[in-house]
Amino acid sequence: MAKRKKRGEPSLFLSEEIYDDLGPRKVAHIYDPASKLRAIVVVDSTARGPAMGGIRMAPDVTTTEVFRLARGMTLKTAAADLRLGGGKSGIIADPHQPEEVREQIFRTFARAIREITEYIPGPDMGTNEATIGYIRDEIGRGACPPRSMGGIPLDEIGATSWGVVEAAEVAAPHAGLKLDGARVAIEGFGNVGRMAAEFFEQRGAVVVAASDSKGTVCKPAGLSCAQLCEVKDKTGSVSNADGSKEPLEACLTVDCDILVPCARPDCIHEDNFDKVKAKLIVQGANVPITFDAEKKLHDKGILSIPCFIANAGGVICGAVEYYGGSESEVFPTITQKVRRNVEELLHRVKERGQYPRETGLEIARERIHAAMKYRR
Repeated sequence: MAKRKKRGEPSLFLSEEIYDDLGPRKVAHIYDPASKLRAIVVVDSTARGPAMGGIRMAPDVTTTEVFRLARGMTLKTAAADLRLGGGKSGIIADPHQPEEVREQIFRTFARAIREITEYIPGPDMGTNEATIGYIRDEIGRGACPPRSMGGIPLDEIGATSWGVVEAAEVAAPHAGLKLDGARVAIEGFGNVGRMAAEFFEQRGAVVVAASDSKGTVCKPAGLSCAQLCEVKDKTGSVSNADGSKEPLEACLTVDCDILVPCARPDCIHEDNFDKVKAKLIVQGANVPITFDAEKKLHDKGILSIPCFIANAGGVICGAVEYYGGSESEVFPTITQKVRRNVEELLHRVKERGQYPRETGLEIARERIHAAMKYRR
């Protein structure tokens, strides 16, 4: 059963389904007997605008996970100072199905959310620009469809990844690092991790480890991003690249300067946080670290930039497109917003002696509450 917090009592991020002063406004469980579609939609907040958030497709996605991700979008859009609220959805299905099957699933889902007009879906884990193309064709809304439909393909251009690297560059000096020459580990070599690795390499950093669901490859002298991409495309896993093949979890504990988790939630937790050797963690995934582990990492002197600050590039891209901007505006807007927010976050952390996530939440909640004053 969901735990209900007292109105106004702050939530440090949501480790379960929680109802508080921010939301959620609406929770919908969808089931279509004909297609066997099972899905969850959480519209968390619309105080600052329509609730934008991706569709996650996985066989084990849960209501709690969607709750947490929707709240993350509320915080992310507010922290990025966008005219948007937060929402999220999950489709309980295998994402690795033939495209014609996926198309029918997404079209059925689109028709099911037609009347949830305050929710603007976008791509997320297991979905992509084509997903939004099908949905926009059905109901006329959706963020970042294919370029052929006039959209800005956020995964193709690496919008989220660009923001992650911008966040890392601002945060690096606070961890006693320079990005040029820093050793980087990418946990989750998917849409975000792949492009992040390329952007890090372009700025002089050295990728020393990368992982996907089949394992980790490590090479202290540095891995070639071009080779990682080639091997991933040809064999299905970066673990087959030239280097030492290690278990999946090894990427989190490899000797490196910057760790970038880009996979599922809670990959760093109380049972493994003490093995992390990085000096800086930049969260490319949503909620990749439990809050207790995050606090203990900070107490150990490991700086971690919260997900809703560091990986806001994707939703910033979606906002640029949604409000009529062009692709050429995306990276400059991400750079300006992400760098400003990381600088403000770290200034407050130093000044007030708070944990980074608490500080980021404080910034986001201030902006949400300011907007709520003008809502009925």
